[in-house]
Amino acid sequence: MTTTLTQAGGDRDRPARSTMKDVAQLAGVSVKTVSRVVNGEAGASVEVRERVLRAAERLDYRHNLGASTLRRKDSRSGIVGALLQDVGNSFSAGLLRALEDSLREAGLSVLAASLDEEPERERGIVADLVARRADGLVLMPASRRHEYLVSEQRAGLPLVFVDRRPHGLDCDSVTVDNVLGATRATAHLIEGGHRRVAMLSDLEEIETAQERIAGYRAALAAAGLELDPSLLVPSVRGEEDASRVVAKLLALPDPPTAFVTGRNTLTIGAVRALRSAGLSHQIALVGFDDFPTADLVEPALTVIRQDVQRIGAEVGRLLLDRLDGAAGPPKHLVLEPSLVRRGSGEITAPGRPRTAARSD
Repeated sequence: MTTTLTQAGGDRDRPARSTMKDVAQLAGVSVKTVSRVVNGEAGASVEVRERVLRAAERLDYRHNLGASTLRRKDSRSGIVGALLQDVGNSFSAGLLRALEDSLREAGLSVLAASLDEEPERERGIVADLVARRADGLVLMPASRRHEYLVSEQRAGLPLVFVDRRPHGLDCDSVTVDNVLGATRATAHLIEGGHRRVAMLSDLEEIETAQERIAGYRAALAAAGLELDPSLLVPSVRGEEDASRVVAKLLALPDPPTAFVTGRNTLTIGAVRALRSAGLSHQIALVGFDDFPTADLVEPALTVIRQDVQRIGAEVGRLLLDRLDGAAGPPKHLVLEPSLVRRGSGEITAPGRPRTAARSD
């Protein structure tokens, strides 16, 4: 049975969604029996179950998971919210896939959203997911303080921060040693004879950007090199901005002979600028974050790789442990990144022999 509702502000009718009552009437059973079948509960014979399912299919019935959640004894929705910076970015996309894989066997689905470094957007999406009774939240936060989540944590909502640590509350987190990664990238270029090493970094207020800048500074200091402020460019946003910055640095009277880029999108912009200048094989480059086509460019890109699969798996494990009732203090996992040598980072300074590309 199908009824119609008039759309507000329009003169066309549209079919209303079928209800359990519609399915029950078509199948010749009670609404309670339909409820048992669609919720996977016992109490209905095979014949009755098949009749209900055929009726539901005929009516295009879609089960209301939200309503079922309110009736379930464990109050679980089967949904985990994942708030990442940009699900279109290869790092976030890989992390999301690994998280999905780790939660699938537990019957949990992931509802993902991009924050785009907007704190108000973060708060709004969190409020929406809480209202939808999400079983847990995974956050790569845009906000710098997170006290607003204390009440949700106190109410029992499992929280796991990824890529960035929580501030203002204590909860589980999985991060990467960004200082170590940037130190390795910069030191690798210095070992190749480079003394003019430039760095492009993301927004200064982002914690990971701050840490990667600290690693860059530490490597210079360890090598006895004085920091040239003109070679450290923070708050570079996206590929086009990175290309412009690299072109500007190459035009300096004493230009850099090597670059460290603090994010995969900045690496792509740097590659385009070097190619446009015809310097892809003369200027060294090490990027932070690997991405799918990094080994296909010429020369292939040397990168600091974060083990995205492991990060996502660890986040999923921590979340499942909390959902299963694990108590105890929050856990803070810090994973070590690796230097993957492919060629671009092994271009040595003028007058130095080229080193062989290999992976650490």
